[in-house]
Amino acid sequence: MTGDLSRRLVTDELWTLTEPLLPAFAPRRQGGGTAPVDERVVFTAVVYVLTSGCAWRSLPAWLEISPATAHRRFTGWTKAGVWRRLHRAAVRDGLAGAGEADWAAVIAKAATLRAGQRTGTSPGPRRSPHETHTKSQKHSTSTQFGQHRNP
Repeated sequence: MTGDLSRRLVTDELWTLTEPLLPAFAPRRQGGGTAPVDERVVFTAVVYVLTSGCAWRSLPAWLEISPATAHRRFTGWTKAGVWRRLHRAAVRDGLAGAGEADWAAVIAKAATLRAGQRTGTSPGPRRSPHETHTKSQKHSTSTQFGQHRNP
């Protein structure tokens, strides 16, 4: 893995805080696949996707991890509550650098948003796709029931 950018994305302090929060690797039930990969490499790839906004399938080759592996671990870590615990640990324990706790908070919020979960800062209730309408849908609904205005 390319060292410089990787170390800036996941500093040694952040990794020291994160590593104990990650669930133990469990091989997939169906078998096959590849040998377990370095968790720090996977975490760095996930942080890259979360903070850059790129699609999982667009994960750069220099990260040396498959997009499927990165996404699978992200999903597992999300279900295990890693992002919430990372944020708590960063705030509680603090990190060596002044901006490190803020960086952990950015990662945790990006993960929450990427996973489609609610953050404490989201305004109002989330609407299902059926509750949102475009102007044309509203117009067709109102004219369908005879509620249109004559010019």
